[in-house]
Amino acid sequence: MFSKLNIFRKKPKVYTKIENHIFGIITELLKVSSTDINVDELGGKYYLSNEEQHFKVTILSNDYVIRLTNTRDSVAEKYDKVFVEDVLKAVKEEKHRRMELVYDSITNSIEKMAERLHNTLIESNEQENQAVRRLETSEIENKKANSN
Repeated sequence: MFSKLNIFRKKPKVYTKIENHIFGIITELLKVSSTDINVDELGGKYYLSNEEQHFKVTILSNDYVIRLTNTRDSVAEKYDKVFVEDVLKAVKEEKHRRMELVYDSITNSIEKMAERLHNTLIESNEQENQAVRRLETSEIENKKANSN
């Protein structure tokens, strides 16, 4: 019974030595916040660029090609479909994570601005109400003074 279940179990992904190395490079680049991630989804192109380390990665998803470029060399190779899809999954996840951070930051800024505006309006209304009360009080006092 157990041997039949093993047939349906997903086999762990086994990459070649070079694929492991490339996956490691790309993963490390993604961890660094100074690495830019640009995407041309219509063209199926994904770009990683780290100017500090003078390193660029271009992933052509339609052709399963990954190009690594540094200051001295540029190497482009065609890789296994599953490997390239795994690399793209990591890139897309990091891009999504960064977009969420930006979204959260913008949302927090908007909420803080709205709160400041709300507080300013409340203060302004309170000042107007105090001025109206003073005006009403002075008018009542003037009427009393004039009637005497």
